[in-house]
Amino acid sequence: MAEKTVGLTAGWAVQVFDMSAAPLRLVFLGSDAIALPLLDWLVSNTGRAHAEVVAVFTQPDRPVGRGQKITPNAIKTWALARSLPVFQPEKLTDEVRAQLTALAPDVSLVMAYGHILREAFIATPRLGTLNLHTSLLPKYRGASPIQTAIASGEIGTGVTLMRIVRELDAGPIADTEGVVIAPLDTAADVEAKLSAACVPLVARALPRLAAGTLMFTEQIHPAATFCRRLEKADGVLDFNAPADVLAARINGLFPWPTCSIELNGQPIKLGRAEAIAAPSPASVPGFVLGADADGLLIATGSGVLRLRQLQRPGGRMLAASEFLRGFPAAAGAVVVSHPMPALLSPTPFPFHRRAH
Repeated sequence: MAEKTVGLTAGWAVQVFDMSAAPLRLVFLGSDAIALPLLDWLVSNTGRAHAEVVAVFTQPDRPVGRGQKITPNAIKTWALARSLPVFQPEKLTDEVRAQLTALAPDVSLVMAYGHILREAFIATPRLGTLNLHTSLLPKYRGASPIQTAIASGEIGTGVTLMRIVRELDAGPIADTEGVVIAPLDTAADVEAKLSAACVPLVARALPRLAAGTLMFTEQIHPAATFCRRLEKADGVLDFNAPADVLAARINGLFPWPTCSIELNGQPIKLGRAEAIAAPSPASVPGFVLGADADGLLIATGSGVLRLRQLQRPGGRMLAASEFLRGFPAAAGAVVVSHPMPALLSPTPFPFHRRAH
């Protein structure tokens, strides 16, 4: 392969190779099932014309579920089913970097890996290391971009293909692929859309990367916003907030960490919710107004919140009509409010460690 130098954008120039005779040697680094549609495309007839997946790096097997059985993640399972080499380092040491070097990769592609990548590791592939981030950068840099975008009331988001740099999710952008956030979409729904959106994004990028024509544009850094790793403590609701704010938060935090309220002395998890077009009732925020055919109705600081899915301890998440048949929630009860921790910030949250 003939070597040539191509300037990608101001301040960026890398050594690239004429790959017309062979697909790019690609190492994938990831640990989450969100990448499976992309991986399936990469090993399809179409994907193999652009890249050969030569190995997968993923997190070590971890305990899962109530029984805490040591279980491989979905990425490892996928790779082993296709007889691909799998590396599961606990830390990215010099020895692990030597393993990556021995694979002679042209490019590494990272998505939801879970390790902090050192500069030397990032620079090992001939064409560098690219990352897929599930937001339209510079918005929603950080650990929970899908959940936070929904909880913030966005009507759209997307996937960004970028170079990795030292600063959190601040690398120059090659391309993006957008998706719509529908009114009742949960984090699980939007994750599925973003998972599928990775395929056309990478399909556009790989031929241009091989040809040396993939351009990178610096982010508008002053416009950046930041999200953080979510915790169970985030699943609380303040009914003094407007109904649309509460609905967005409930949908964004489902299926994890999941918002909950107390009804009849029991913690009740919430699935989908929506703000409905109804006059603000003359009731205190959190007042249970009753139910309609689609859900349980609760007064808020502005408007009415309809809870469409609920789950009692030990039960399944059910449509509100089915849930209320076995768990009556009397009109007139008042759901206690709790302050809702901030999920979004114009500056990085403290103690955030960058992991891709």
